[in-house]
Amino acid sequence: MPENKSERLAALADQCVQCGLCLPVCPTYALDGNEAESPRGRIAIAAALARGSAPLGDELREPLDHCLGCLACERACPAQVRFGELLVETRALLGPARRRPRLLLALASRPSWLRAIRRLADWTRLSRWQVRLSRWLPQGSAWRVAMAMAASPHQNAADFVGAAHRPVPTRRRVALFVGCVASVDDAAAQQAAVTLLEASGHPVTRLPAFCCGALDAHGGQARGAARATQRVQEAWQTSGASLLVTVTPGCIGQLRAALPEVLVSDPYALIAAQAGRLRFNPLPRRVALHLPCTQINVARSDEALRSLLGHVPDLQVMPLPPGCCGAAGSHMLEFPERAASLRAPTLDAIVALAPQALLSSNIGCRLHLGAGLGGRGRTVPTLHPMVLLAQQLARGNPS
Repeated sequence: MPENKSERLAALADQCVQCGLCLPVCPTYALDGNEAESPRGRIAIAAALARGSAPLGDELREPLDHCLGCLACERACPAQVRFGELLVETRALLGPARRRPRLLLALASRPSWLRAIRRLADWTRLSRWQVRLSRWLPQGSAWRVAMAMAASPHQNAADFVGAAHRPVPTRRRVALFVGCVASVDDAAAQQAAVTLLEASGHPVTRLPAFCCGALDAHGGQARGAARATQRVQEAWQTSGASLLVTVTPGCIGQLRAALPEVLVSDPYALIAAQAGRLRFNPLPRRVALHLPCTQINVARSDEALRSLLGHVPDLQVMPLPPGCCGAAGSHMLEFPERAASLRAPTLDAIVALAPQALLSSNIGCRLHLGAGLGGRGRTVPTLHPMVLLAQQLARGNPS
């Protein structure tokens, strides 16, 4: 490793004071009870790699590959260790893992290909024969996991009908980053965000659909991540906006790294700040609310979301217990059995609550949880909170 990169990685690792306060909040440490599978253990491995005192072998890289990147440790850390940055730097040093499902991830990061796959899944009614076909695939196969998610119900933008209004733009222009998977499977959420932002006085510019680079950055594909960063910067420069938002919290960290001088967030805080000018129709429903790790620990918009949902009369919101569901970007494809173990407590909670719908802001989490519920023979409608909020937005909101 070049001297400047090794020094940088060692400096990031040296921020850790080994206090251990990260251990209780780490999902993989709770799963394995192994120090190497904790933030403190991973930091020690990164430091050893940076200083050349440990070989680049599978024994050391496996705990780093297992990391979910949930950043609960970073939020709990009193020394303010930049664990997310350290993880990306270390994975760039290690390079892509051998078991990384390159073809699947290439499909996921290309919206045009993903749309074609979705159309094929709908045309062939994949949900009807997915279980039988899965029997031909190994239990731990990434393709088996992907098939289960492709068969999960999803909402098209054509299914979404927002409130009719023509608000007068009164606030700063917002650029909406639509991403890759989310641009296809969360198209309804993208349109809902536009509806809510414009009702709040923010004119919106949609950026083209492409991957933010998070999949590559967290998979050790430094060159691919760098290309995505350049594309993000170019798209932002032509947007004419002063704020960047995305409905997918898993993209926020990567977008902030690409645009360090730009305010990047999800739309909840912007909309919540103008909630007094919005009216919502009543909805007598019981919904379970799943808060993705990146929404809690990166976007930190969980309170803004709860506040907005509280403006919908008669809506009963039942928060799910905190804890990573195991989706974690490509983790659910690379380590299906570990991802299923991490998902199990959340599925248990959903089944116990028996909600009429499941809300989650992250498309990967929703697909992962939906596939898990399907595997248990349960059918619970899943949707992005933006869609629910925009569907309940009353006509004739003040401009």
